[in-house]
Amino acid sequence: MLNPAQEYHIATQYFAPRGKERLIFLGNHISQRHLSYHDHLIGIIGDAGSGKSSLIKGMFPGLELANDDDIINPRKIMQARDMIAMGEIKETSSFHLDIRFLSGFLQMWEIAEFVRTLIEHKKRVVVEHFNLLHQALGRNADLIVGIGEEIIVTRPTMFGPIPESIYDIVHQSLKYRRMAHTAEEITRYLLEDNYGIDPSSYYFSDIRNGFVMKFSHKVEIDLEVFETCIKEVIAKSLPVAYYDEEHIKIGDRIVDCDGPRLQVNNTSEIQNFGLVKELIYDDHTKTHCLIGIVDNNCTDIPNRNTHYFLARNI
Repeated sequence: MLNPAQEYHIATQYFAPRGKERLIFLGNHISQRHLSYHDHLIGIIGDAGSGKSSLIKGMFPGLELANDDDIINPRKIMQARDMIAMGEIKETSSFHLDIRFLSGFLQMWEIAEFVRTLIEHKKRVVVEHFNLLHQALGRNADLIVGIGEEIIVTRPTMFGPIPESIYDIVHQSLKYRRMAHTAEEITRYLLEDNYGIDPSSYYFSDIRNGFVMKFSHKVEIDLEVFETCIKEVIAKSLPVAYYDEEHIKIGDRIVDCDGPRLQVNNTSEIQNFGLVKELIYDDHTKTHCLIGIVDNNCTDIPNRNTHYFLARNI
C-alpha cells in the first residue's frame, strides 16, 4: 500500500545538478522520498551522458550496473544476456537492465518476457531506457525517473504519463544543460584569467537554462565587458571534449570539471548566451550571485521558476 503522499503524487521536478557527487546525493534523496517497497518496476529515462548511472547509484547503493554511462562492461553485459536467455532467476533481489545495450544482443520480446518473470518473482527491476521497452512490455513502470536539464520523478497512473512522453521532455531540455555547463566552464577560467578570481571563492548553484556562481563577498566585475569576453571565446568555435574524470578540453586548454560528460561538442553550439547585468544578492545564503543564461531571457529573474516550472510558458 502506498502512503497518501505517494498516492497523490503526480510529478516532482529537481534541478539536475552538476557533478557525480551531487547527482548521487540527489538520487539517494529521491529513493527515500519517492520509492515504495511495493515498487518492482523502476523506469529510468534519459540520453547518454545525462547522469543516469550516477542517479541510479544514489537511488540503489550496491546495485551492480551492466554499464556505466558510455562505458560498456562486456562481462556484465554478457552475464545479463545469458541470464535472460536462460530465464535464470538468481537470488538477487534487484536487477539492473540497460535496454539500449541489451537490444543489441536480444529481441525486445525476450527482454520483456524476462522482466515480467522477474516481477512475478517479486524482484525489483531497474530498467534504464525504459521508454524503449514500454510497448513490448505492455505496462508502465511503478515509478519513472527522467533526467535531462531537470530530473522528473513521476508515479504513472492510468492517465499517464507514459515513458515516451517523459523522454521527449528530458531529451529536448538536455541541450540547455549541456550549453549551460560549457558556458559555465568558460566563465570559470576567464574569471581566473581576467580578474584573478580563484574558484575557491565561490560555489555553484542552479537555475533553469543557465548557471549560478555564488560569491561570499561582492566582486567588482564590469559584467558588460565580461559578457563580451565570454562571447568572444564562444564565437571561436572551439572543440570541447572529455579529457578525464576531472577535466575537459576547450580548444587546447585543459579545464577543471566535475561533470566532464555534460558539455556540447563545440562552443559554437552555445546559443543565446548572456549574463544578468548585476550580481543578484541571495538573502537566504548571504551570497552575491553571478548568473549566466543560455536562452537570452535575463528578465524577471525573481519570478523565473514560475515561468519555467509551474506555468511552463517557455
